[in-house]
Parts: sequence; C-alpha cells; structure tokens
Amino acid sequence: MNTPNRKTIQVLLCKLPYYAFIYLLISCVPNKEVKGPYFGNGYKNGWADQESIVIWTRLTKNKELNGQGTKFLSVSVKEQLALAELKDHKTLMDSQLPEGATLEGMMGACPGTKGQVKLVYYPKKGNSEKIDLGWSDVSEDEDYTKQWKLNELQSGTQYKVEIYARKNKGSAISDTITGQFITPPKSDLVKNIAFSVVSCHDYYRKDDDLGHKIYKAMANDNLDFYVHTGDIEYYDKPNPYALTKELMRFKWNRFFALPLQRQFFTETTTYFIKDDHDVLRNDAFPGRHYGTVNYEEGLDIFDKEQFPIADKTYKTVRWGRDLQVWILDCRRYRSKNTDADGPEKTILGKEQKQWLFKTLKESDATFKIIVSPTPVLGPDRGEGKNDNHANKAFQYEGQQLRDYINQYKNVYIVNGDRHWQYVTHLPDTNLWEFGCGAGTDEHAGGWNHGKLPEHRFLLVKGGYLRVSVYGDNDLPKLKFEHCNVNGEVVHQELFSQTLTSGKHL
Repeated sequence: MNTPNRKTIQVLLCKLPYYAFIYLLISCVPNKEVKGPYFGNGYKNGWADQESIVIWTRLTKNKELNGQGTKFLSVSVKEQLALAELKDHKTLMDSQLPEGATLEGMMGACPGTKGQVKLVYYPKKGNSEKIDLGWSDVSEDEDYTKQWKLNELQSGTQYKVEIYARKNKGSAISDTITGQFITPPKSDLVKNIAFSVVSCHDYYRKDDDLGHKIYKAMANDNLDFYVHTGDIEYYDKPNPYALTKELMRFKWNRFFALPLQRQFFTETTTYFIKDDHDVLRNDAFPGRHYGTVNYEEGLDIFDKEQFPIADKTYKTVRWGRDLQVWILDCRRYRSKNTDADGPEKTILGKEQKQWLFKTLKESDATFKIIVSPTPVLGPDRGEGKNDNHANKAFQYEGQQLRDYINQYKNVYIVNGDRHWQYVTHLPDTNLWEFGCGAGTDEHAGGWNHGKLPEHRFLLVKGGYLRVSVYGDNDLPKLKFEHCNVNGEVVHQELFSQTLTSGKHL
C-alpha cells in the first residue's frame, strides 16, 4: 500500500474517528523489514594448515531452498547422452525446463543475489581482538560467492567466525551466520586426532528430508577435521543433467542449502577433493566436454568458484606428532584415459607425483595417510573400468605408487569413488587401502563379485570412515572404523607403531 498524500489525509480526518485514522496511517507506512540478502548456502572452509585457512560463502535471495518449485522435465539416459554432445545453450536448457519456467522457480532452487559480505574471526579462547575484514561486494560472474584466505593464524586453535550480509552500503544487516574451525597442531605436539572421510553424495539420494544422515552422526563424533573425497554432486544424473554452467551451479546451490550439510560445514574443519562427476561426467578427462562446458571450465567451477581456492589443489598437512595427511588431486593434472599406458601416462602429473614421493620420504610422522579420490589398490569391479590406479589403463603409474608406498610400514591409503565399503590388504606387503563407501544406503552398489582374498572387509552399504590417532600407554595407535549411516561401527582395524596386522572388531 502506498503512503497517503496530503489530500487523502484531509479527507480521512473528516470521515474517520481518531484511533481508526491512526491505525490506518500506520498500516500505510512502507514496511522497513530487511529482505535479504541471506546465507542460504551457509559457509564452507578449506585447505587448513597451522597458519591459514580459506573461508567461502554465498549470498542468496532466500533463506532456504525452494522446496515447492516446478519439477524438471524427464530426460532419458539415451536422450541425455545425445544432449551431452550438443553445445547450443538454449536447446540444452529447453530440454529440461518446462515452457515459461526459470531456474529460480525450479524445485530445490537457491538463487544468488547481489550484496555485500563481511567476515569477522577470532580465537574462541583468550582475549585476542576480533579481526574485521570489512565489507566486500559479491559478483554475479562468480555466482555471488566470496572467499577470504586467513593468514597468520595460531596452530592448534579453535576460531570463531561471524559473517554478515547487507544489500549495500548504508543498508541494515540482513543476515548473520556464525561458526567455527580448528587449525592443526604443530608437528611436535602429541595430541589425539579424529577425522572422517566420505564419498558419493547427491541431492536425490539423500536419506533424510534435511540432507544426509551421516552428518547427524559425524556431528557427534567430536571430529578435528573431515575430508570429502569427491563425487559430492553428480552433474550427469537427472533432474537436472548439468549440461550448462547455470545447471552446474544450480546443483551446487541446491545441495549446499540442505540443512544437515549446511550446519556441519559451519562447525568443522574441512578438506574438499573433486572427482569426475564434480568436473563434468563419469570418467571425465582432458579434452572432454559435457554440453556447453569443457573440461577446464569444469575444473575451474570447482577449484575457483564453488569451493575454497588454493594455490595448488593438493596438499599435505601435519596434525601433531603422530599424523600426517596427504590430499591428492586426480583430475587437474591427468592424462587422457584413452592414451596408451606407459611412463608418460599419469593421473597425478609429474610435479604432484614427485612432491608426493619427496614429502612421504621426508615425513617423520608416526602414521601417514594418503587420501585419494580414487582407488590405488582396489580391486575395482571389472566391466571395462579404466579411470583409476587400480585399473589396467593406468597400470604403470599405479604400480609405481604401490612399489613406492610398500617401502614403508606406516603409510595407509584412504579413498572414495567406490560405492561400497572395504578394506584391502595385499598379502606379503605393507599395502593397506580403506574405501569409505557411499554416503547413503541407496547410493551403495556396484560390487557383486563376492569377497576376494585381498579383502579384509567388504560391505555394500552406505556410511563413512572414521579415523583416530591416539596414545595408549604411551604407544601411538591408529584406528580405522567403518560406520553405517547412523554412525554405528560395522568394522574396525587397529594399528600401533610396531603393529602391522589388523585387528577385527
């Protein structure tokens, strides 16, 4: 309703009782309630070490995703494969959106919006002053996201984070989000550490209206950090098939608006790894495209826009005296899957592989854990798989890795990608691999060959892997626990500084 002009007020004064007029006048005053922008996607952090971390957030038009929107048009797998070879933007959008529909009106939409954001952070304990990084604009070109790299942090410290939103300079604060993160302790500090590893999520295979159940369980695990090994979302699964940049962003925004994930990421130090479905499509490699998006663009959407940015997309981090973790990138530096196998064919790339070998050799950590998005030992299922180090297509480099790691008695591989939980130990070697499995029971599957001799454990169910390093009578111990979607332990392997055989639950 518009504010009444002078003539209207005079007429009202003559015709209305005093109190009725006052009520009407108040109701005519424009509503000054602040309406956005909001933090519908919460915030994420990434790449933490003893001195730094990267914080990510995004401004949204609404507080929550659109749970009552229009459904996408049904597209068959065969039709999708044909559409994937096209590069006409309008055709690709029209194939999945009903006539007259917009992405903002689709079910699950969490559209972004312009505005300004401000980050404040400080140690949770002590009398340190709050550090205010001031207001910054968000850009439509970057999907309304904003990132900050925080430097000169204190090691082994819990930090509080406050992020504020407003429309523009002079506007009132429209939304606030708070959370926390922990920086790793120094390498000479003896400290119990616990972290979890997950893989294979997507919006339509969640097992709770609010997201994935595992995030309820992990929130109660008192974790120091968390690693997602990739396949966080699936561009090449329907509703919609993400054949354009807009549809890729739509999927990320929808997924990270889920309340269980959103809450977990505001409270947990996190490392995100990408895999094929996060870049383009199944078994993605250089030279491929998916609709209008090429491989390099897919990499950049993940590495530079939708997730915290790092100078390099691989990293090793020491978490106290007894644990060092390696985070690998198996997409940005790889050869084509179709290249002939041999010394030049690679998943890691020459630089990353040399770095891995060098830093493993130099490390004096009691336990060393390599986190890979894809298997190194496997065994993988057959059916022509040719995308990882457990496959014949990358046999040369895979054997290089296995031979090098086998020199050490305290190096363990943890991986995602496969949709079943497993422990592989190759007989008469020091080689161990722990597959964390898919995030939900519905997402589990793919293995139907029965248990093989190299399998210490095999379960085609959803869940996650929990890893703990702790002291027992001054003897450092390492424990791997496969958990189901409710956080219940279904299998355990235990190692000490001098113990190389596992112990079953």
